[in-house]
Amino acid sequence: MNKTFFIIFLLAITFHACVPTDDFEVPELVEDSISINGSFTSITAVKGNYKVETGEIHNFRDTDTWFEAYVISDDSGGNFYKKLVLQDKAHNPQSGIQILVDDNSLHQTYNFGRKVYVKLDGLSLGFNNGVLQLGIQNRGDVVAIPSSLIDDFIVRSEITSEIIPKKLSISEFSEETKNLYVEVHDIQFDINLVREAENFSFASHRYDEYDGERQLESCITGETAFLSTSTYANFRSLMLPSGSGNIKGVLSRNYYDEHFVLIVNDPTALDFNEERCDDQFFKCDSEGVFSRNVITEENFDGVTSNTTLAARKWTNINVSGGEKRFTPTMVNGNRLLRISAYNTLENPLEAWLVSPVIDISSTRANLVTFDLLASYDNGMFLKVFFTQDFTGDPRTTEWKLLDAAIPYGPSGGSGNIFKTSEVDLSCLQGKVWIGFRYLGAAPDKTTTYDLDNFRVLGN
Repeated sequence: MNKTFFIIFLLAITFHACVPTDDFEVPELVEDSISINGSFTSITAVKGNYKVETGEIHNFRDTDTWFEAYVISDDSGGNFYKKLVLQDKAHNPQSGIQILVDDNSLHQTYNFGRKVYVKLDGLSLGFNNGVLQLGIQNRGDVVAIPSSLIDDFIVRSEITSEIIPKKLSISEFSEETKNLYVEVHDIQFDINLVREAENFSFASHRYDEYDGERQLESCITGETAFLSTSTYANFRSLMLPSGSGNIKGVLSRNYYDEHFVLIVNDPTALDFNEERCDDQFFKCDSEGVFSRNVITEENFDGVTSNTTLAARKWTNINVSGGEKRFTPTMVNGNRLLRISAYNTLENPLEAWLVSPVIDISSTRANLVTFDLLASYDNGMFLKVFFTQDFTGDPRTTEWKLLDAAIPYGPSGGSGNIFKTSEVDLSCLQGKVWIGFRYLGAAPDKTTTYDLDNFRVLGN
């Protein structure tokens, strides 16, 4: 079937003869005339050719079929590399897909919002890094369309449309909304990423190998997602904004297909000019000069079970209905406490470890220190609180968030070191309890944390 599309936009203005001709500009005639020989299909139908149960690459041959789409990626910021992300409509999109292209300056031809036509014959459809991709089959993989063949498969229209992002909440992230340009409202970065003492950049941390993943959380539901930024992006060293607001980007999956990520074209996609929507860190306004005599110390030597831990007045409890708690663990001859949701089947996993009471009035304590280590990192799921009225149940206790140094670790299980956190309690009186809360979930929120050397310092 031969199908010819003629798209003509004609703007005409009629004026009274008395209106001076130099008061207005005559608009241009904008014409987009594209001739396509073949039948048309949708992105949804294209993706339907891939069979998840077999995982086999699907090859398009002798179909005489095309689809039209709009470009929603922009590689000028370095955050997309040799790929175009396309969606089916400029407004209210229903389906999106990636197409691999061997060109590292695609924005010069296929700018954001550009309408394109894609020929399927000769392309292959595969699943890689959690998303469906079109490209050229090379043995058992789908690779980029060679630069010399780009024009054979992608026809550039003369139309650039305004892309209206699809508004979603984190709970609405799904297979159907992958590869769409979306907007999420009332969101902010995890507070541990924007601490005054250690504000993270987009993707220049020493553990960022290919992509920097920064945890986002909803101000409405508390649900979490991740912003993913390439370590080759030209804005990788910019500091994360500390406020809350909205973000626009392409919804995708991380490299290992563990969780959803948002990928922005440039940092202007983040509008975080509102105040944070969570409780701020509690801080004592002291001058930072402390007496460092050790009043009490717990290095967990001899702690082999929760019974032993309880005998030392620690509260160790899972409050989400599961069994996993902070567990005494021996590492290289050193005993410590470890928590992780890995291999637990618990979703969510909320575990609390609460210290014995610290009587500041009688001991003249002014500082609490402890060592933390993160490994197999796929998110920040540990926070440290204090209370002056522990009921025995973390769920019925009023807690205040502490500015503790929560470590950010490598994705593997080695290469990290313990990080010492110091918490100033010098402005408090009476009794204080320190609470460590782990809020993870199997299978994708499973960062492992080790705790050691809990000390109370003072005069």
